[in-house]
Amino acid sequence: MAPHPLLNKKAPSVTLKDAAGNDYSIEPGSKGVPLVVFFYPASGTYGCTREACEFRDAITANDHFKRSGVQVVGVSGDPIAKQKKFVDDHKLGYPILSDAAGDARKAYSVPKGFFGLTDGRVTFCIDKDGVVNEVHDSVVNFSMHSKAVDKWLAKIGVAEPTPTSTAPPPEATAAPTA
Repeated sequence: MAPHPLLNKKAPSVTLKDAAGNDYSIEPGSKGVPLVVFFYPASGTYGCTREACEFRDAITANDHFKRSGVQVVGVSGDPIAKQKKFVDDHKLGYPILSDAAGDARKAYSVPKGFFGLTDGRVTFCIDKDGVVNEVHDSVVNFSMHSKAVDKWLAKIGVAEPTPTSTAPPPEATAAPTA
């Protein structure tokens, strides 16, 4: 399979409606933190619900997600009312956007999935500068998406302060000899 056309390129900016009907702009690199944009087939279906809830749980409980400050955004072609119900029913604390016209799918080159029978399930891992580092495409294996993001966040690392030592050098602490 050929690499995704956005791999190692600047991710596109798009504006869609969120679950409350407000404009929400995906602007990769604008906040200086990693961004994950995951496209999924349909809100409320078994696999899509599991995927969305795995991201919800990772944001609050996974060290890599928490330390990196990663932004997570979900996108499907469902209408705003269905997105609102989905967000409310599953207490999703991150943006779920309505791409009813398919503009974001087109901008991100998200293919159809499952032999063209459904919208694709594709996750984009975008670094703090807005460059697509990884693309994960699997309609059937919905659980792999949050796990792949976790591995990516571990790989890119999180800047942590280096501990400084105030102890004297080892030779200065040696016991005197008689």
